[in-house]
Amino acid sequence: MLEQVEKKKPQQFNILPKIINGGVAGIIGVSCVYPLDMVKTRLQNQTIGPNGERMYTSIADCFRKTIASEGYFGMYRGSAVNILLITPEKAIKLAANDYFRFQLASDEGVLPLSLAALAGGLAGLFQIVVTTPMELLKIQMQDSGRVAAADRAAGREVKKVTALGLTKTLLRERGIFGLYKGVGATGVRDITFSCMYFPLMAYINDQGPRKADGSGEAVFYWSLIAGLLSGMTSAFLVTPFDVIKTRLQADSEKKFKGVMDCVNRTFTEGGVTAFFKGGLCRVMVLAPLFGIAQMFYFLGVGEKILGIERKKSV
Repeated sequence: MLEQVEKKKPQQFNILPKIINGGVAGIIGVSCVYPLDMVKTRLQNQTIGPNGERMYTSIADCFRKTIASEGYFGMYRGSAVNILLITPEKAIKLAANDYFRFQLASDEGVLPLSLAALAGGLAGLFQIVVTTPMELLKIQMQDSGRVAAADRAAGREVKKVTALGLTKTLLRERGIFGLYKGVGATGVRDITFSCMYFPLMAYINDQGPRKADGSGEAVFYWSLIAGLLSGMTSAFLVTPFDVIKTRLQADSEKKFKGVMDCVNRTFTEGGVTAFFKGGLCRVMVLAPLFGIAQMFYFLGVGEKILGIERKKSV
């Protein structure tokens, strides 16, 4: 059984520096990997024609065609809303996991694998409040370039899409719940991911060399490695949930009647492999995203800003 053991549990948990660390980590991480996330979305959401024709044949082909039709900055379509909302999203996710680990650990600092998974799952549950509207807007902004390219090729009018315009439309047509389209699929994906990711990351991180400052934290490059390996593993395993979530949230034409209809039609159209569409790209996005995020999270920017002494977390 994997467990994190400390001689003595810290007496208190400072949430504010954790929130600052999570926000900084999220902004830096998502800025680095956003173009790959754009490609992942478009690969997952493209449909297959009657003769097997596809708009994009590979990751490289999607990069090439997107840059050719939309320019380099087209790779950052929808990034503003993502970067704006990634601050509270990552702050909630990373800080909540640390908080629940602290609360669930024994007085001796022992946290069994089952409780570590529970802490991660609770963090994933809390984050979907921000994640769902963030990803809905991001995905529709990312996919709007693909739709525009298809309309342009067919000689149809190309409509300009903005995050503000999408938000207004969703609020006008469906109210506040319009921003939570796909919340069920998002919750399943994020809770499952967090249940796997955080215990694995903590275990790997605990095995590496420590800093010489007495904080008990791993050296920065080992936190990067722990985030990379854990993100890679967890991202691949939950790819089917991500495919369904992406297709539901990008479904502006209302082709799907719900989660199960989306699952059935995805399987009918592409078989089992359809549930892993964009899986490699997803791994390429989330492995470095969480590696970079964990590295900056553990650097302790928040503690330095607030003048708080860093102590090893449970």
